[in-house]
Amino acid sequence: MRIAVDALGGDNAPDEVIAGALAAARELAQDEIFLVGDREVVENAAASDAPGNVAWREASGAIGMDEEPASALRANPESSVAVCARMLREGEAEALFSAGNTGATVAATLMWAGRIRGCRRPAIATVIPFPKPVLLLDVGATIHCRPQDLLNFAILGGVFAERYFDIGGKARVGLVNVGEEPGKGSDLAKEAHRMMCESEDVRFVGNVEGRDIGSGVADVLVTDGFTGNVMLKTAEGVSREILDLVRSAMTGDFLSKLAAGVLRRRLLEVRDLVDPENYGGSFLLGVRGVVVIGHGNSRARGVENALLGISRTGAGLLRDLENTIKDSGAASAGETT
Repeated sequence: MRIAVDALGGDNAPDEVIAGALAAARELAQDEIFLVGDREVVENAAASDAPGNVAWREASGAIGMDEEPASALRANPESSVAVCARMLREGEAEALFSAGNTGATVAATLMWAGRIRGCRRPAIATVIPFPKPVLLLDVGATIHCRPQDLLNFAILGGVFAERYFDIGGKARVGLVNVGEEPGKGSDLAKEAHRMMCESEDVRFVGNVEGRDIGSGVADVLVTDGFTGNVMLKTAEGVSREILDLVRSAMTGDFLSKLAAGVLRRRLLEVRDLVDPENYGGSFLLGVRGVVVIGHGNSRARGVENALLGISRTGAGLLRDLENTIKDSGAASAGETT
């Protein structure tokens, strides 16, 4: 894999992004990593200890987290994420990683790399770290969806989950809804349910209510970008608060501290399970390239894990996604603008 890394994107860029990229490069001797950014900034951060499979590409600044993506890209087409996206288009890289402005990453990829034929809209797929992890998409790329979009998300998510989770057969796909019955939910959900039931390319297990998303009933959960983003951030917020409550309870008095010492190893396992740094980022599916969007506050460990995930999952992923969408017969409907 040749991976273009937006060295300037993110709250902790460039130092943490570059440190994570160099750590990954040392493990991924067969891959090539391009650090994209202002050359002086990148070279100063990388110092002289960069391994031989790391190269540089010049860019002119980053898109800020609070900037409007489309106008910012038009104003600065040489920004680091834009250069990364053009590297995808020109075949100089097969994959892109950015922890910067999510909207700018999506917009730059669509603008310069484009979509998979048959996909009207892309989806951001992220792993929800339950004891039985589940892939949730979309979590923010496409707010207003059509039923055909949700079917495409189900197909793309299923192919990706089979690789990422190393599933032996076809991934089980569920549709997020307010009830289990087929007739529940909005018109969008009802029509998407019908289409998934009829599709031979989706192992559809039906509607999944919010209370069951961590039960292991499905490997993939499909919804629109608005609902998915709310679900993801609610899950992250609740897990953070629960960990804080447990931490407070275990340090309140002497006996609690003794109990915490006994349970320390198990508590650390729980903390690591829900730590987003261990997953690195979310995959943007439906575009021409392997694109991973990191958390805005990613540190070196998160960047490293994201690049390791790209190397492990990315080879051949785009080909499989394109072939599956094409063979599904969903392409003509999916290309409607």
